[in-house]
Amino acid sequence: MFTYPALYQTAGKMSAESQAATLNLIRGEYALLFIASILSMGWSKEPLFFLAYSLVLLASLGVLIKRNSGKPEQGWYRGRALAESIKTSCWRYCMRAEPFNDADYAEKPRSEFRNHLLEILRTNRFLGDRMPPDSAAKEQIPTSMQTVRALNLEERKAFYLEHRIQEQRKWYADKAGANKKAGRLWGGIAVGVYCVAICLALTRIALPDWTFWPIEPVLVLASAIIGWTQVKKFNELASSYSLAAHEIGIIQGSIDSAQTNEAFSDFVNEAEQAFSREHTLWVARQQS
Repeated sequence: MFTYPALYQTAGKMSAESQAATLNLIRGEYALLFIASILSMGWSKEPLFFLAYSLVLLASLGVLIKRNSGKPEQGWYRGRALAESIKTSCWRYCMRAEPFNDADYAEKPRSEFRNHLLEILRTNRFLGDRMPPDSAAKEQIPTSMQTVRALNLEERKAFYLEHRIQEQRKWYADKAGANKKAGRLWGGIAVGVYCVAICLALTRIALPDWTFWPIEPVLVLASAIIGWTQVKKFNELASSYSLAAHEIGIIQGSIDSAQTNEAFSDFVNEAEQAFSREHTLWVARQQS
C-alpha cells in the first residue's frame, strides 16, 4: 500500500479540521440569524422574550467575531496547499523525476528529498503546533515510497498511470459531477424560497389584518442559501474540475511515448505541474 510522509498526513488533517471549523461557524451564524429573524416578528411583549432575542443576537455576534479573529479558513487553505505540495513532491521522488532523478549513489536523492521536507517544515512553522506526538514519530520517507522508486521504468509507468493519473482524473470528474449536482440543488432551493416570499407578500395584500407574516425569516433563509453557495462555489468548481479532468485525459495519452527515464521524468513533471496549477488556482480563488 502506497503511503505518504507524516507531514502530508498532518497537513491534510489540519486542512480538514480547519475546513470543518470554518463551515460549522458559517452554519451557526446563518442559523442564529434565522432564529433572530423569527424572534423579530414580535411574538411576545414579555421581558424574557426580549432577553432571549438579545442573547441570540449576542451569540450571532460572537460567532462572527470568532470567525473573523480566528480565521480558520487560513488553516484550511494553507494546509491543503501544503499537503498538495508534499504530495506532488512524493510522486516526483517515487517516479525518479526531477529534481529527484537517479544519481551515482542511491542515498543522494533520498537525502535531497529529506532536505526538501525539512525545508517545507521550516517554512511552515505553524504546522509544528498542529502535529501530534505520534505523527512526529512516523516515517517521513515510508518504505512503500522506496519500494515504488525501486521499480523499473515500465512498472513505474504502470503504477503512476493507475495510482496517480487515473485516480486524480476520476477524483476531478467525480467532484465536477458532485458540485454540478449540488449547485443545481441549492439553486432550486433558493428559487423555491424566493417563490414562498413572493407568495407571502401577495397574500398579505388579501389579508391586511393578519399580524404575523414570516416574510423576513424567509428572506434571511434565502440570503443564507445564496451565501452558502458563494462559500462552496459549486458552479465554479464544477467547471474548473471538469476542465482539469479533460486536461489530465489529454496528458494521459502521452505516457506511452515516454520510453526513457529522461522522457518519463519530463512527463511526470508536466503532469504534476497540471495538478499543482489547478490546486493553486483554487486556493487563490478561495483567498481572493
